[in-house]
Parts: sequence; C-alpha cells; structure tokens
Amino acid sequence: MLAKITSEMSMRARIFATASEYEVGILTDEQGDTRREVLQRLTEGISFTSWFILTYQIAVLGILLVFAAWHYYDILSRTRQGRHLRYSTSRGYGTSDRASERAHDQLASIHRNERVQPQKERVNTSERSSLLGSPDAPQLRPRISLRLRSLLMYQPLSIPLTKKPLPENATSLLIACLLGLNAFYAAYGISWTLPLMFVWSDRTALCFAANLPWLYLLSAKNQPLRLLTGYSYEHLNILHRRLGAWMCFLALLHTGSMFAVWYYFFLPSGRSLGWFLTEKTVLLGLITLACYQILYLTSLASFRRWWYELFLGMHVVLQVAALVFLYLHHRGSRLYVGVTLAIFLIDRLVFRMLLKSRHVDAHVQVLGDGQTVMLSADWPLPKPGMASRLLHQDIHGGWEPAQHVFVTALALGRSHALQAHPFTIASAAPSSRSGSQHAWVNLIIRAQDGFTKDLLRYAQQTSTLKVRRNGPYGSSHALDMLRSTDVFLLVAGGSGIAVAYPILWALLHESDDGNATTMPKRRIGLIWIIHEASHISWLGHERLDELKQLGLHIVMPPSTAKAGRPDVAALVREAI
Repeated sequence: MLAKITSEMSMRARIFATASEYEVGILTDEQGDTRREVLQRLTEGISFTSWFILTYQIAVLGILLVFAAWHYYDILSRTRQGRHLRYSTSRGYGTSDRASERAHDQLASIHRNERVQPQKERVNTSERSSLLGSPDAPQLRPRISLRLRSLLMYQPLSIPLTKKPLPENATSLLIACLLGLNAFYAAYGISWTLPLMFVWSDRTALCFAANLPWLYLLSAKNQPLRLLTGYSYEHLNILHRRLGAWMCFLALLHTGSMFAVWYYFFLPSGRSLGWFLTEKTVLLGLITLACYQILYLTSLASFRRWWYELFLGMHVVLQVAALVFLYLHHRGSRLYVGVTLAIFLIDRLVFRMLLKSRHVDAHVQVLGDGQTVMLSADWPLPKPGMASRLLHQDIHGGWEPAQHVFVTALALGRSHALQAHPFTIASAAPSSRSGSQHAWVNLIIRAQDGFTKDLLRYAQQTSTLKVRRNGPYGSSHALDMLRSTDVFLLVAGGSGIAVAYPILWALLHESDDGNATTMPKRRIGLIWIIHEASHISWLGHERLDELKQLGLHIVMPPSTAKAGRPDVAALVREAI
C-alpha cells in the first residue's frame, strides 16, 4: 500500500519527502537550519510562480492592445490620405455614368479570354517613362509618422551566412517584445543555486504551458488577432514559428533542470538515474518533450520543402499526442491544455470543416509549359447575409485580392483525402463597388511532388475535377497600404503574379464614388520576372494588354532561362 501511494505522489511531494528523510544531503545537525531554509524557499518559490505566471496573460494582452491601437491609427491615417487623394482626383477628372457596367463587362471578358476594347483615355505606358515623373518636380518632406511607418515596413537584407530572409521590422519588433517578455517571466526572482533548481524547473514548465494557447491561436486560420493587428496569416505564422522555437527551448531547460533536481535530491538517497527516468511523471514529460522536439524539427523550412505532405500529417498527429501527454504530465498545465484544445477544435472543425468549406466542380487545364495546371471555377454570387458578415463568409460569397484557399481533391487518391493545400487566388476578386454578380476563380498550380504532381497527371487525362475549397484566408493589409498612396511599384517573380494581378486589377478599377473606373492620378508599375517565355500564359497577353490600357506601367525583362537572372535593383531604379 505504501509503495502504491509513493508511486502516485507528485514529483514536488517526493522532493519534500526525500528532503525530510535524507536531510537534502546535509548530514550534520549544525546544518539543520540550512535544510529548513531550503525547504521554505522551495515552498515560497513554487507558490510565487503559481500566481506570477497568471500575470503573463495580462502582459501579452497589453502588448496586443498596443499593436492593435497602432493598427487602427494606421487605418485612420490611410483613410484620411485616401480621401485626400480621391478629393484631389475628383477635381481634375470626371467619372462616367456607365463606369459600373463597363467594369463588370470588362471583368467578364477578361476571364473569358476575350479582348477588351481600349478605353478612350490615352495613357503613356512606355517602359521608358518614370513612375515618379520629372526629377525636377518639387519633393515634399515626409512627416515623422510617415518615416516611422516606412521604418516599420522596411524588410532588412537576408542574414549573410545562412541567407535566411528576415521579416519586416514591425514583425521583428513584435517578436522581440514577445520573446523579451518570456525571458523576463522565466528568469524573474529565480535563485540560481542547485538546491532551488526545482523552482526554475517549475517556472519553465509553467511558462511553456502559458504559451500554448497563444501558439495555437497564432497558427489558426480563423482567429481574432488578424482583425486586431491587421497582420496576415503569413505574418502571424512567423510569430507562431518563433514562439514554437522558444517553447522547445523552454522544454529543454525544464528537462535539464529536472536532471539537476535528481542529482541534488534523489542521488544522495541512492535513487539511480534509471529509476528517475522511469518514474511516471518524468516518463510522461520525456514523451511530451520528444513530441514537441520532433514537431519543431519537422517544421523547419528545409523539411517542409522536401517532405511537405509528411510535415502536414505529422504536425496534426504530434500536436494532439503532445497535448495529451502534457495534460497527464503536469497538473498546472491542464487549464492551458483545455483552452488550447478548444482553439484547435473550433478552428479545424467548426470553421475550416463546416462554415468555410464548399465542394465545387472545377475545370483543370495544363498550361503551355507542361508543368503548370490552371484550376478554375465560376458561379453566381449570392447576396451576403448577416451571419456571413459576422463569421467571415466562405469563398462562395466572394473574397479579397491576394487571398488564398485550401484545396482538397478526393479524386486524386486516398492519400489526399485528409490533405488541404494552400493556393493564392490568381483571378480578380469580385468587387462590391462594381456590383459584381458572378465570381471566377483561377488557381495557378506548379507541379512539384505529391499532390501537385498527381494533379498534373490527372489534368493530362481529364478536364474536370471535384474539389473541396476551404477559405478564403489572408489579410488585406497590402491592398489597404497601397490604397493610401498614388505611386507604387510591385515586383513579382514567376507565379508571384498570382498575388500581384488581383491587387493591380482592384486598384486600377477604384474610384471616388464607388464606380469601377480608373484613377488617372495614381501611377502604378509592375516588374514581372519569368523563367520561361511560356509562363506568360499563366496570365495571358489579353490581360496584360488590358492592364496596360488601364494605365499600368509594365516591365518584363527577358526570361531567366535565356538571359539569366536580371538586376532587379537596376530595374526598380529605372522604373522609378
């Protein structure tokens, strides 16, 4: 009976029991006071950690509110600039009464690959003209707020040794705040002595658990952080990966400190390392550690690049297993595990499987290069209801430029039944301003391995495919930012045109009164770098000509297969 009770005791209780029985390795009566002081400080440290870690959530919410305030201030600033731009434009240019009808007809013609008649306005689209106009024109001195915004938007050069790209400064600042806050909570008030190492072990464990809901929230497709901060899923996913790496580091620190606990508390009493590792609490912790470390290693960019589908499967299985073992390992983590599991189920089951998924019969076509598939579908747009506005409508009700969808194709085989692959919508988004009543979706899919390779083989044999679409997802941050300026240049490489084209179409058809017409005052440029000349078929000459007629300044250097990689910096300087 005593053995059973001992086996069910928590690691914390065992430490105190061992400390009392073996005097924590202190063998003389003169050091009894030191032993009692160690036990008292252990009790105080554990008690302090239990309530101190609760304030971590308040601190994270504080940082989130700061970035949310900055985001909405930025929105107001861009709105004022947009109004000023529309006001100045309306004074110099009139709008047509039939603009809405013309834009809708142009959108339908473009998607049917019909040539559209040029507009009456004559626009200089020569590649030799400058986007900024004459260099002798007077230049306005930017305000401090604009300089700060440009500094936060700036993306530094890649790390020299690893060539790993860095995010924009605003994202790096948010990462630094989050990691600095974590380091403070992990180290504050810790006594770095061997007898009190269990306090450090308990602190790192609770810091790990406290971050779990945020880790899963950052990885969720359907979550409130995007609305609060304006960050797209891609930006939030960067935070997800950095926070995940930090949590794996915390897990290693927790494990290492537990070995120190064994060395100080249990080894003097004759308990071997084998006995320690096979204890239920420790064994569950080691299994949890293994799950999260494998999860991290399989999430690295190199692994995802070579074994993406394996990464998808292991990511789901390992994170569920890790949550189960963590729940059994540490009692203090159970509340956090419950909240995390709720986030995971709501995102995956409620939104992604039920509310934002639709089945559709799509058309698949192999494009001119023989390695690219165009997956397309169209349908009439329904009238948006109140529920769709509140819960973010699925793609059947429309989407925003540069958003993406997840595609699942059961017809490709059983191995693809549970896989969902993201693709950017390469067609123009239906505009509420122009009163669009029909939607056309085009996805440009380059064949690599796995799903895309099987899709290419399927498209070579048949032209129709039933797919499940989940989405749309993505932020309108880039579009909103470009709307606040009258001069900008987009640079697209290869299939990156799938992001650039919908944005360009939307901006070239905006007006001050909501009709779909051009804004002559806005100067827009595009540099599109392709690998082969056949890749022009991804967009088509008709659509390129239409963009030129709308006033787009297009620069297309020779294909890299013939002329090598161009000097992008020189192309940008020439265009500007």
